[in-house]
Amino acid sequence: MICQFSFRNFMSYKNEAVFDFQAAAIPELSDSVITGDKMSDLLPACVIYGPNGGGKSNLLKAFACLVCTVVKPVADLGKTREALILQLGADCIPFLLDDNSRDESTMFRVYFRTDGSEYRYSLAINKDEIVSESLSWRNIGGKKTGVVFIRNFSDIDLGASINKTSVNKQVNPKMPYLSFLAINYDFPVIAEVISWFESCIIQSYANTHVDSRIFFTDESNKKSIIRALNDLDIDIADYRFSDDKKQMYTVRTVNEKSYELPFEYESDGTRKLLTALPIILIALRYGRFVVIDELDAKLHPKLLRYIIKLFHNPEINKNGAQLLYTSHDLTTMKNDLFRRDEIWFACENDSHESEIYSLYDIRDENDKHVNNTAAYDKQYIEGRYGADPYLQNILGGEWNES
Repeated sequence: MICQFSFRNFMSYKNEAVFDFQAAAIPELSDSVITGDKMSDLLPACVIYGPNGGGKSNLLKAFACLVCTVVKPVADLGKTREALILQLGADCIPFLLDDNSRDESTMFRVYFRTDGSEYRYSLAINKDEIVSESLSWRNIGGKKTGVVFIRNFSDIDLGASINKTSVNKQVNPKMPYLSFLAINYDFPVIAEVISWFESCIIQSYANTHVDSRIFFTDESNKKSIIRALNDLDIDIADYRFSDDKKQMYTVRTVNEKSYELPFEYESDGTRKLLTALPIILIALRYGRFVVIDELDAKLHPKLLRYIIKLFHNPEINKNGAQLLYTSHDLTTMKNDLFRRDEIWFACENDSHESEIYSLYDIRDENDKHVNNTAAYDKQYIEGRYGADPYLQNILGGEWNES
């Protein structure tokens, strides 16, 4: 489970941006948070709103860049431990609208949990070479932190868990040491960390080619997918993939007779659901973190609400799956669906630098938070949340000013 992700000097983000999945101490929708023994509560689903060009997708690309940088060398050599579902990748590009930042390092840091342990991994990259890297861990609920390794350019110090005389400290300057260890050694701590990175699911439905990427590799998901479609009044009785024709077919029953239709004959929304649901179900079944750019594209708001509620339902989301997605759909920006700490905004300032903040971070001139009974969508359209350059920005302004 992811707890926090931060980065600096990546694409439209010059200064450090921190995205937090740790739940704030607020009362609403408390039954939906992910809880555990001796650990702080985590959020199961977060959404990012904002104008085009504000930095929503770049935030997801920052995470995709980190994950792909770590897992690609392992995957290229066939050493992966988890099935990869990575569609959205990104090059490591610094903030280019500044003479200094364009030559400085891009920095990433992620804090996450596995069974019984918490990890912090940091990586700094400059012109495709690793400048610094570190991995530390501690037991959940514990206070003592252990170092796995610390890297500064070519200098590498090993912690007690992997400090063996046979461990090679000579590594390609473009390869993360975490990846190098995962490829060449069988340390339990490294295997656990690399498996978490590999388990992250990264998708983009802004890309039209995604509609042809259908992940029906697990037949055991078929009944769940069809049941979910039927729950949403989409009366598909079955589906199949023809290896001969390389074609997907859906099956509908009319007057007790079955008819097959080519996949492309289905509506955009149905095709979107059929490509998204397998990913969602895999995440829910195995407790994986799924990142989707423009999940709402081509989806009816009712269908989007259905997906969000799957992650919010602890009886369905039993393994701590988490969802992060970008959206323009304001019909789901509701206080009965999202907590204030689950709604985030991305926008550019006057220097064309992207910034992010949550709805819970916003305060009025009296230092009061947005009320959890407020009409979030209405106040956003009015410009009170400051995430649209064409609407009034309340940050530094009057709360009640229209």
